[in-house]
Amino acid sequence: MPEKGNFDLDYLLENMQPVLEEEELVFCSLPPDQAEKYFPLCQGYYREREGITVIIGRHLADLDGLHYDFVFKRITLDVLSSLGAVGFLARISEVLAAQGISVNVVSAFYHDHLYVQSHQVQAAIETLTLWQDKLSE
Repeated sequence: MPEKGNFDLDYLLENMQPVLEEEELVFCSLPPDQAEKYFPLCQGYYREREGITVIIGRHLADLDGLHYDFVFKRITLDVLSSLGAVGFLARISEVLAAQGISVNVVSAFYHDHLYVQSHQVQAAIETLTLWQDKLSE
């Protein structure tokens, strides 16, 4: 059985280990009957009143002529965090916001994933890495 996620805020912040994924991703809102075909290929999806948001590769969205507003890259925080941890993502969002970096967060069972616009992703990685280094001193 896999290890359980950590609740300790200091531990999570000092060990977040941001890992950049190179694939360009987009968020597309689709009607349910159109969204289903993307479920096996998407990073994730979320049902809303207005439609189903799928997170898919930009290349696939372009091939299928899907509408999107922004292009993102994913940063995975490679620390085993609990879904019940308090303050972890708030602190990360605060640090990125102070640098003018927009972030969309998805928490999965084992890790948290930050979706940052492609043109800001390098600055986000640098900001998180420098901040993590300071916390570890």
